[in-house]
Amino acid sequence: MSWHGPALDSDQRDLMAMLDAFTADRDLVLTDEPETVARLTAELVELGVWTLGTAEEHGGGGADRATTAIALERLGRNWPALGWACAQAHAAVDVLARDERCADLVGRVHTGTAAVAVVDAGSAHVRLARSGTALSGSVDRIDAAAEAPYLLVLADEDRALLIDPAALTARPLRRTGLGGALTRSVRVEASGAAVTELTGVDVPAARVRLRLGAAAVAAGTAAAAADAAAAYSAGRRQFGDALTAIPTVRQSLLAQASRSAVALAAVMAVADDPVRSLAAAREACDGAIDVAAAALQSHGGYGYLAEYPAERYLRDAVSLRAAADVQGAAVTTARTLVGLGPATPLRKDG
Repeated sequence: MSWHGPALDSDQRDLMAMLDAFTADRDLVLTDEPETVARLTAELVELGVWTLGTAEEHGGGGADRATTAIALERLGRNWPALGWACAQAHAAVDVLARDERCADLVGRVHTGTAAVAVVDAGSAHVRLARSGTALSGSVDRIDAAAEAPYLLVLADEDRALLIDPAALTARPLRRTGLGGALTRSVRVEASGAAVTELTGVDVPAARVRLRLGAAAVAAGTAAAAADAAAAYSAGRRQFGDALTAIPTVRQSLLAQASRSAVALAAVMAVADDPVRSLAAAREACDGAIDVAAAALQSHGGYGYLAEYPAERYLRDAVSLRAAADVQGAAVTTARTLVGLGPATPLRKDG
């Protein structure tokens, strides 16, 4: 598989080779079959990938941002739903690990035996209201690759709310792609011990973590689509020669590879900045859709057949952009850019 990112050190090359071998050995198209999703998650835990980029002092692998992005990019090529769940696991550990009340949950996130769906209260998909210590409302969509995840709501700049799965009523949600995400809409009726308020947390850093995670996964999906188009064009013959003998085909393949490389470069270069991380997420998620659509066209009519991965890459890219709520992140970042700060996200009743 291709790599159009920066030069890698030996550890990063080993990580990439390990994940490529792992996914090739499993060779499966992920669906919303919970046992399979849980088994793959457990295997990624065993490989040390699931919380690779969280701090060692919090039980994680302590990998730097570039190495973490490589792991997510590789997951995005094959199982983007697990890549996005992995990104959320990283953000959740970052937020929860400094609070002793969450020590047990953090340990279970590291072992893959508990999942946390992370949402931003400023999103249009999140409609929650507080009345005293109670929290109620709904979240249109979560994609945690687990049947009964915790819900972590990023409330404002230094406060988050953790909601127990028992306080959530989930309903399966149909979507275009992202098999294995176990997408749900949830109704929230939480009070007392079901709601844990976390203060003094670095919510802006969690947002950056999520956006860069989504960007890395999307860059992987784009690269996989571009690779598939190149392989198909090289093997498909027309008028006595391979499709790659046609200049316009070569230009299309180059455009696909270039767009995926730009997305990856943005992910690898971004620092802790809300605007730059949002820009990387938008470019990568939009780019993944554009590249996957072009890759489907490279396959001609065969691209629409499920026997080829082209149509799945496009469906995955569309659903990943929705799951990552890039548009909602843009609204939040636009307020930050002009100094307004986040909108008051949680309505107070009573």
